[in-house]
Amino acid sequence: MKTTEETLLIHQLMDLKTRRRAFETMVRQYSEKLYWMVRRMVLNHEDANDIMQNTFLKAWSSIDDFRQDSKLSTWLYRIAVNESIDFMRRAKVRRAVSTDEAEGSGVAAQLVADKYFDGDRTQALLMEATSLLPEVQRMVFNLRYYDEMKYSDMSQLLDTSEGALKASYHIAVKKIKEYFSRHD
Repeated sequence: MKTTEETLLIHQLMDLKTRRRAFETMVRQYSEKLYWMVRRMVLNHEDANDIMQNTFLKAWSSIDDFRQDSKLSTWLYRIAVNESIDFMRRAKVRRAVSTDEAEGSGVAAQLVADKYFDGDRTQALLMEATSLLPEVQRMVFNLRYYDEMKYSDMSQLLDTSEGALKASYHIAVKKIKEYFSRHD
């Protein structure tokens, strides 16, 4: 359900006279949540920033196409999700993955060494485990675990059934638990 504040922001986005200021407000309002959702998908700060820039460029260029039947946040998440998936697919094609990288080793070490990563070894292992999940399971796990998104909102965002999302989440959790038991 849209709030009065969101309805006003959407109205301002649709008005050419107030669009630029409303867009700046939207960027300030949603940047951090979107950044962390993207960052958990791609793991790297610079890549996440690039994806965020592309997300907001696409949002700006397609404001007139925004169907107001969904929440603004859902529309932005969908753009960010699609940009993240496109990025991961391009990156997969670009680099030949060695056996070690395919098994995820090194991701935790890279995260701990990243100056933008402020977590501990356990968080790094969790991110490493999630990096091994198939794209959809990773997306569902991140949205549910970190963003605490409801399955109904995820269903609208990812255009799939709640049952399929619940199954993906539980399979992802099982794989992550197995990964932790192997790396304890």
